[in-house]
Formats: sequence, structure tokens, C-alpha cells
Amino acid sequence: MKLELRGITKRFGSLIANDHIDLVVKPGEIHALLGENGAGKSTLMNVLYGLYQADDGEILLDDEVQHFAGPGDAMNAGIGMVHQHFMLIPVFTVAENVMLGHEQTKGLGRLDLAAARARVREIGSQFGFDVDPDALVEDLPVGVQQRVEIIKALSRDAKVLVFDEPTAVLTPQETDELMVIMGQLRDAGTSIVFITHKLREVREIADRITIIRLGKVVGEAEPTATNAELASLMVGRSVELTVHKEHSEPGEAALIVKDLSVVDAVGQLVVNSVSFEVHHGEILAIAGVQGNGQTELSEAIIGLQDDVRGTIILDGKSLVGLSVSKVLDAGVGFVPEDRNVDGLVGEFTIAENLMLDRSDNEPFVKRGTLQLSYLNTFAEEKAKEFDVRSQGIQTPVGRLSGGNQQKVVLARELSRDLRLFLAAQPTRGIDVGSIEFVHKRIVETRDAGVPVIVVSTELDEVTALADRIAVMYRGSIVGIVPGNTSRDVLGLMMTGEVPAEITTTDSIEGALL
Repeated sequence: MKLELRGITKRFGSLIANDHIDLVVKPGEIHALLGENGAGKSTLMNVLYGLYQADDGEILLDDEVQHFAGPGDAMNAGIGMVHQHFMLIPVFTVAENVMLGHEQTKGLGRLDLAAARARVREIGSQFGFDVDPDALVEDLPVGVQQRVEIIKALSRDAKVLVFDEPTAVLTPQETDELMVIMGQLRDAGTSIVFITHKLREVREIADRITIIRLGKVVGEAEPTATNAELASLMVGRSVELTVHKEHSEPGEAALIVKDLSVVDAVGQLVVNSVSFEVHHGEILAIAGVQGNGQTELSEAIIGLQDDVRGTIILDGKSLVGLSVSKVLDAGVGFVPEDRNVDGLVGEFTIAENLMLDRSDNEPFVKRGTLQLSYLNTFAEEKAKEFDVRSQGIQTPVGRLSGGNQQKVVLARELSRDLRLFLAAQPTRGIDVGSIEFVHKRIVETRDAGVPVIVVSTELDEVTALADRIAVMYRGSIVGIVPGNTSRDVLGLMMTGEVPAEITTTDSIEGALL
């Protein structure tokens, strides 16, 4: 089926999320929609799927204009969507999830589960999916849950499939498997729209690439385009994608974590007896699929978790039981994974955000009086040093782009007298140009002798920055390996497997490229 979008425009108040976007997806084609977070990709697909109504423009299928009042109309027309966050009910079986919304019945109005099971097996056999129709979704690995989403769409005879950031929660092996599945769907005649911001995946699987920036189509490219060419189209300027990091010998252990466990608010053990060390002048990356305890581990170190057991020692001082402010006073700089919730106050100015957690301390405050002249001078210097682009330091930080917001967080945290720098998902939701800047500052911090922890679900980021990598799975560290360990080995570890050549000690040499 041919899909065509003509002049699609979508506004949210004064914000133009999509600005007269044209897109054509040919039958049996994988068309990648590439752009940074916030570029308008998902909004465009939500218009296509009937979740939003376009303010201007037309949707055509096989040259016929369509009018979708909601997702039901889109699905009936042959459009399916595999969402980044799966739309599945965990306590239902695979067959029950697949039939949900278009239930078949038999005598006396009973659900025809046998027909749903048969449909799951039919589609699974066609595309080589090994999915048990009677398995509970909550018991399935993430990669298999995604296959259930695909089966669900195909069971409704989808001729156009939209994959919205489909690899965000997958291991490298699961990502490779998805690429194979997408190729099979294309070969069977399905038209695919592949939304992503990951250059590696685009070049691997796409037949054509459309790049969106700030709500507009800024160009098209072939998969043969280089990463640098694609990145420059995404941000509008040339970008250095390589992280330049010289080899250095780490110093003594600065942070010692031993037998650390965290129990969450509902009594679940989310971090299970974790032990590791971080040395002066070293970047330790903590890798894993989101939801395997990395967030809680970070929060335990910074003092945001209540039920923490075990040892956290920084330069001889215990951090367990300290408040967040006391941990920060101990010399810990912290970049939270959600800057808008935990890192910034959107209504406050850039200058005010730069003094958060310091409002009781000199030189910002003397004898209970805010020293505005010092704050303004400090804020001007940091805005310049960290290239925070705005109309001035009195601009509310909520008006800044994601990249500039993250630079404000970095400027504040890196201006402390640091003994440890902890950055959780430091490049989430920011543009390629800002990623380049953030990576550079992280490496500079390490080169200054500060121990650094980077928590990231992006394997490219992990391998680019890390001197050593700790891989977490279901709350435990399954191994600590050198930074140049292969993606395949890391991917296996992210599923809980420990290859024979890997040990789980902190002095591991690992399996190298």
C-alpha cells in the first residue's frame, strides 16, 4: 500500500509541531523518519494513526484521501503502529492481547480464543516468530513483547506499519532480530515507517530516509550517506561524532560500593547486593536495558532512596543515610535522568537554576541576603562557558531547548568542588550537537582526575565514554568489563548471560573486540 502525507500541519497553541510536511512511502519500502527528540516525528505519526487531527493537509492511501476520526479508522484502513511503550496488558495472554479491540465470538457471545490462538500461530509461522499464544505477556522478554505488538497489528491486516523508536528498550541482539523481522515484512509487501534518532539503525535497514528538524522536512538521504552527513542534516551544522578520549591510568579507588541493596516503596528488591569501585580519573559506565535497577542505584548513591542497605564510601566518608543536600556537600555532582522533574525548576530563570542547592551558602547568600551581583556574574560566566543559548540569564529555563536545559544542569553540577560526578542518561532527549558538547565535558571531568559514573541505555554512548562497563540485569551486576568490550558480549550480558570468558569480579579483563 502506498502512503502519502501532503502538507500535514499540526499546532499546539503557538507551537507548530508539524509544518507542512510531505512524505511518500512506497509499497514494500522501509522509509526512515530521522530526527532529534522533539523534531515532530511522533506527532506526525500520531496524526497518521488518528490520535491527533491535522490542522492542515491530507492523508492518502493508494491515492485516495482518508479521514481518520480515531485510531479505529486508521486500523480499519490498514495502518498499524508499534509504539515505543508497548500497548499491551501484562496479565493477559498473547492471544487475548491480540484479539483485544476486535474480539471474535462464537455461540452465546463467548470469546473465540481458539481463533485468536490460531491467528497468532499463523502470523508467527509466516514470519518465524516463536510466540506461545497462551503465555502471559508479563512473563515474556521485552523483545518477544514487541513481536506480540507486531502480531497484533498484522492480525488486523495492516498494510502500513509504523515503528516508533522501536529499539529504545531492546538489547543489541533483540535489535538485530527486529531488523530481520522488518526486512521480512518489507519483502512480504508491507510498507514501513521507521521512526528513530539512531544513525546506525537507519543506515542498516532503511531504503530511503527523510530528515525532520524543528517540525519541517529538511532533506532526504540514501542509506549510503555517512553518519556525519545525516547528523549535519539533523542539527543544521557539521557535528563531530567521535568521542576523543586518551588512554590514562586510573588512580586509587575513590568510590567503594559494597553489597548495596535497595528496596522500593512497595517492598520489592530492585538493587541486589551490588559491589563495584570507581577510581580517580576513570569513567565507569553502568549499562543495561532500562528498568534493571540502574535508576535506583543512582538514586541510592545520591540519597534519593529511603531503604538502602550496604556500603557507599566516597573518599573514606559513608554516604548511606545522608540527605541529598549532604551528599552534594560531600562533593557529588549529579545529572538526573529526568532533568525536568529532578534537575531544574522550569519557572525559575537560568541564573536561579544555577544556584539550586546552594541558596544557604556563600558566596551566593551572605547573612541571609541573596548576593544578586555575584549570582548574575556567575550565571553569565557559566552560560558562556557551557554555551547555553538563550535570550539571557533571566530567561525561564522551561523555555530552553532540551540540549540547553541539560547544559544548565551540567554547568551547575560541574561548577562544584567535585569528588564524584554521576551522570544518569546524560544525553537523553537532546540534539546531536548538544550530545557532542556533553560527551566532551564528561571526558574533561575524567581527565581532571574526578571519578565519573555514567548510567546509560545507549550502547554507543557507553562504549564511546567508558574505561570500564558494569552491566546490570534484574538488579544485579552480571559483570564488569573493559570499555572496548564488543557490543555482542555486552548484549548477551544485558540479557543476564555471562559468556564463559567473563568473570563477575571487579578486576575483569573481559572479551575484547
